[in-house]
Amino acid sequence: MSELLKGRPVIASVSGGKDSAALSLWLTEQGIEHERVFMDTGWEHPLTYEYLNTTLQEKLGPITTISNDKKMEELVLHKGMFPSRVQRFCTQLLKVKPMQKYIRQRQNQVGDVVNAVGIRAAESESRAKLPEWEWQDGFDCEVWRPLIRWSEQDVIDIHKRHGLPPNPLYLKGATRVGCWPCVYAKKDELRLLQEIDPGRVDKLRELEGLVTIKAKARAEAKGETLENPPGWFQAKTGYGRECWTIDKVMDWARTARGGRQFELFEAEPREQGCVRWGLCETNNQ
Repeated sequence: MSELLKGRPVIASVSGGKDSAALSLWLTEQGIEHERVFMDTGWEHPLTYEYLNTTLQEKLGPITTISNDKKMEELVLHKGMFPSRVQRFCTQLLKVKPMQKYIRQRQNQVGDVVNAVGIRAAESESRAKLPEWEWQDGFDCEVWRPLIRWSEQDVIDIHKRHGLPPNPLYLKGATRVGCWPCVYAKKDELRLLQEIDPGRVDKLRELEGLVTIKAKARAEAKGETLENPPGWFQAKTGYGRECWTIDKVMDWARTARGGRQFELFEAEPREQGCVRWGLCETNNQ
């Protein structure tokens, strides 16, 4: 390990999620000193912020928070549009650029660094193709993925080994906790959002109204009529290229598979987070 690091300082990204926490725990087990950095989008669940500022720092050590000058809501209102698959400015402006800036600052202070990230191949087909080590021009340093071949059970096991409880959102049934909600949220994640955080649904409704006002103004300036008001989830859950409002998306999230009819109970009940973590004896559900 030391021959690969070549004495370079390690900067580890910490998100409040299970994989990045497992990364920091594993680095500690290997005796590898590392800086922990949290990229604050301003769009995390309050429980995630609390977890980062208390439980994680107590167990992992100090976490440096970095962010863009404008966070999610400010960016959306400034641009008058929502992030999408085509224009994913949320990732670029809220995560990539702040980390690039931080790494440049550290390199000016200490020389070459290694950027360690808790990405696992099992998470997606695209991540399964990533190597453990890779030079990235955008960061001007090597990116290291020590957990690339880990399973979710490996992640759970290292949490238990160190007595680190998971982010409380996992125990409520969430499968991922970053960006609440992400524009890529799945149907079961939308259901959970509706169940445990109706206030965020209200916020999305408010943002959709404000962004629609700006979209209408842009259309009118071109002599056009806005026929398809923008929505947070864009066309991801709709049919064709129609943008659905948050209320229509929430209605759809309660439907059976295929989205054609409403169901009284979930066709495929969501596994309680405490089952996955072996914590059902706790009351944190």
